Amino acid sequence: MSSLLNSPILEQSSQSSASSIPAPRSPEQTGLPFLFLVELVSKVLFLRGQVRLVELSSHLKLSNSVLDPLITFMRAEKLCEAVRRGGSNTDADLTFTLTDTGRARAAEFLSRSAYAGPAPVTVQDYCAQVEAQSVAHMHVLREDIAQEFEGIVVSPTVLEKFGAAMNSGRALFIYGPAGSGKTFLAECLAGLLKGNIWVPYAILVDGEVIQVYDPAVHHEAASEVAQANLLDKRDAPDPRWVRCKRPAVLTGGELTLDMLELQFDPGTRYYQAPPHLKANNGIFIIDDLGRQRCSPAQLMNRWIVPLDRRMDHLALHTGHKFMVPFDVVVVFSSNFGPEQMGDGAFLRRLGYKIEIGAQTEPDYERIFRQACEDHRVPYSHDAFQYMLRERHQKEGKPLLACYPRDLVSQARDLARYEGRQPELNPQVLDWAWNNYFAER
Repeated sequence: MSSLLNSPILEQSSQSSASSIPAPRSPEQTGLPFLFLVELVSKVLFLRGQVRLVELSSHLKLSNSVLDPLITFMRAEKLCEAVRRGGSNTDADLTFTLTDTGRARAAEFLSRSAYAGPAPVTVQDYCAQVEAQSVAHMHVLREDIAQEFEGIVVSPTVLEKFGAAMNSGRALFIYGPAGSGKTFLAECLAGLLKGNIWVPYAILVDGEVIQVYDPAVHHEAASEVAQANLLDKRDAPDPRWVRCKRPAVLTGGELTLDMLELQFDPGTRYYQAPPHLKANNGIFIIDDLGRQRCSPAQLMNRWIVPLDRRMDHLALHTGHKFMVPFDVVVVFSSNFGPEQMGDGAFLRRLGYKIEIGAQTEPDYERIFRQACEDHRVPYSHDAFQYMLRERHQKEGKPLLACYPRDLVSQARDLARYEGRQPELNPQVLDWAWNNYFAER
């Protein structure tokens, strides 16, 4: 699984950008059980030793007004004690550490769950927030498509279908021969995501912690004032949520059915969210459909209910089942056509089936010119015509979008090896062609 957001996403304000979430001012306002919060504080103190209140607040993403009742309870129960450090004689100099009793209890807590990160949010709050910032609120316009695909050679008909599909809220099925550019175009769709969203560090379900925020997938929208300085301001957003760009997740042939379920670590005894949960409010691309270690039929059966109901059912290792929103633009990319998938019920749930085929000669030449420019190889119209006539036409090779880049790069590599300026001529193209297609 990988993230695609290494290039800037359109920074446009839209109705998809949900307003900030107010920070809780008391343990009750977090929605979390009081004793769960006590356990979380105990585990942090156990792992970090002596901790100042400001450090505890920054680590757990909870304000002093939430932590004060917890610390007061723990001191009354002889689980922790306060030690004054420094000479200012203020609460800022207080550090908290566990007592022997507290350490014994914290070790017990850690044996049940080693999670000691930012305080989670409730699954109910998570579901409500995902709905509030749904991808269904996004509107992709013709101008957005033109901007994102500027300089990319692609049929206007295909672009029109992409634009409509992104507004439909339904899944896309992109198909065509290997090398036609399906994956590249699918990745470009991530650039159409608008607005920023709130992503929780973790959620709590039936007493179990599920880690959701993943720095490899979720990219913070902008650097803001340090959260530690905001925790106790009345208008501060809830720091248990991270302001992020809409996520884009790509999975390929490595995808298995097990990966689409909660990942429970028996060592730490808490969960990692599956990739489609991390992709909520964004885009989830399943590349190379039909090449997974599970059959397409099995994968399709797993997706039928989420695609239809926009909800997914997950289960904890305890057997507890719960629902979460399935709020993603799902893009399937495959070398196989829809008729080869063989499941009519699934195909009906794919709103758009978009074929990416061979290029026309004018478009193929444009791609070839771009490849020459990118690799700093002088373009030769005569050499290009030779390749069309003597290689593509005589050998029946389709004009696929991947060929120009691969062939021109080999011409450049040969020139570097021979210590000369790169050039295109029949001899160089024949050499690159024979290498590429493994011909003698």
